[in-house]
Amino acid sequence: MPKRFGIADFFTRSLFSRKPKEPKASSHNATGWRLFGKTAAREDDPTTDPDTQQCPPEEQETDSDVSPCPQLPPAAGRRKNLEFEPLSTTALILEDRPANLPAKSLEEAQRHKMEYEEMVAGAKRREMKEAQRKKRQMKERHRQEDSISNAMVVWNNEILPHWDTMKGTRRVRDLWWQGLPPSVRGKVWSLAIGNELNITPELYEIFLSRAKEKWRSYSETSSVNDSESDGGASLADRESSLDLIKLDISRTFPSLFIFQKGGPYHDLLHSVLGAYTCYRPDIGYVQGMSFIAAVLILNLEEAEAFITFANLLNKPCQMAFFRVDHELMLKYFAAFEVFFEENLPRLFSHFQTNSLTPDLYLIDWIFTLYSKSLPLDVACRVWDVFCRDGEESLFRTGLGILRLFEDVLLQMDFIHIAQFLTRLPEDLQAHTLFTAMANTHMVSRNRRWAQVSITLRVQGNVSQ
Repeated sequence: MPKRFGIADFFTRSLFSRKPKEPKASSHNATGWRLFGKTAAREDDPTTDPDTQQCPPEEQETDSDVSPCPQLPPAAGRRKNLEFEPLSTTALILEDRPANLPAKSLEEAQRHKMEYEEMVAGAKRREMKEAQRKKRQMKERHRQEDSISNAMVVWNNEILPHWDTMKGTRRVRDLWWQGLPPSVRGKVWSLAIGNELNITPELYEIFLSRAKEKWRSYSETSSVNDSESDGGASLADRESSLDLIKLDISRTFPSLFIFQKGGPYHDLLHSVLGAYTCYRPDIGYVQGMSFIAAVLILNLEEAEAFITFANLLNKPCQMAFFRVDHELMLKYFAAFEVFFEENLPRLFSHFQTNSLTPDLYLIDWIFTLYSKSLPLDVACRVWDVFCRDGEESLFRTGLGILRLFEDVLLQMDFIHIAQFLTRLPEDLQAHTLFTAMANTHMVSRNRRWAQVSITLRVQGNVSQ
């Protein structure tokens, strides 16, 4: 059987041998690899790896059978002396061809030189354009930082101390639309949402202790329940189960790595959601709640986050969706379509042709208040306006998204539209979305959102 060779058999054994203990001084004129500015290794160069230095000429000429630095056969057509030392591969265009190829004609050399100069000029233009773009970005960032700093002073010194009298003024509403400073965002959200349920931090602690007791009991009896369960548990029981909460927490803002197990906010989010299931067992836990609670936790202290969370979910629109009130949800979808057709007739017709109904994309947006579909910073801006304008802003945001991507959506079919609206582009910018929202008019036949919504509900009740 012929001997099989491995890859190691194709290398000389001493190819990677160590440097001799006392190497003789190598000639500084030795030819090295100068293609990209590399020169022959020198002993007095401290940056050169000693294990990769070339052997001196005296050692290369020895008759020893085992040379510490073996002679490799010269490659065919190798150029003996490289006199140029280009700093990048683009400079190779101006050099002569290898010795084994015919020389360039004068016309070809001139053409290559012109092409090279055009390429360099194009590269310089791109670099200049990129530098200008970065400069504009930096300037815009500084402008935003100054704007946030100034707004923070106004909110802290002028608006928040006089909240009840200032919140409805034109000046405050304009500042609100421009985005709340992060340092006051949680406070403003809490004040705007209110506490109609009169929940106190002490009440939160009571429901949290009940949740912890429930978890302990669940962990002790889970194995028994698993073996004896007949699958007849109610929907509310299943949705408020510890397993579903744990699963949803692991999928909440996974790119941030702060809500997953071991993260700094994992236990906090778990506590808020668990306490809510004990506070509202009639609703239990519904998928999507974790995103809302997570956004609040990022902006508020634990007890305040729970109070705001419970009051937010008690709003009519959120209650309709989290209770899965099918009839009321259909009324919201119908109201949305009224303004959809009013603002974007071409896209509305395209959606009708493809049988794309609002529930396919609105449910996910409303359940998570856009915090799952939009970048987090953009979602927070949407929340700002939601706290100012209520449920109308949620549907206005949806129309703004459709307006922003109208041209793209008109080219898509049913499947691609549904996929696109479920996972919006990650580079979506707040200012572009809010420009689209500003161009969206929530008036249809002289009726605003609230009037249209109420009319549809009344008509539904009459028909029943």
